[in-house]
Amino acid sequence: MAELTSLITLFAAAFGAATILPFQSEIVFVAMQKAGNVPVAALVLWASVGNTLGACVNYVLGRWAAHFEGRRWYPASQAQMARAERWYARWGVWTLLLSWAPFGDAFTVIAGVLRTPAWLFLVLVTIAKTGRYIVLAWITAQI
Repeated sequence: MAELTSLITLFAAAFGAATILPFQSEIVFVAMQKAGNVPVAALVLWASVGNTLGACVNYVLGRWAAHFEGRRWYPASQAQMARAERWYARWGVWTLLLSWAPFGDAFTVIAGVLRTPAWLFLVLVTIAKTGRYIVLAWITAQI
């Protein structure tokens, strides 16, 4: 039961950290790994899923914000948005591989605003988020 509680706590921390909330899940992850009460693979899995789902919240928020395009107070004109969408489709989508970084939450919102296909968003963000926790687990094991 304590293991499940730990994993749910890690999931919640990782989920929150991926949203626009100012939180870092790495501290929780490292503390749990150092405690040694939960297998590292389970920590990586639960943290990755939580962090990826949190990024999906940002994506949905971006998609919702895109509905306001063309309104007087919207920060970009339709021509600017069309140009941004073309650039992003060609080059910008790869910024999702940096969604693990401290500024990466903005990339996940932008992906929603610029209508990145959900499947592509999910693949790139899952690679980035899972890769981050694998590297973090490896570094923690070394110290």
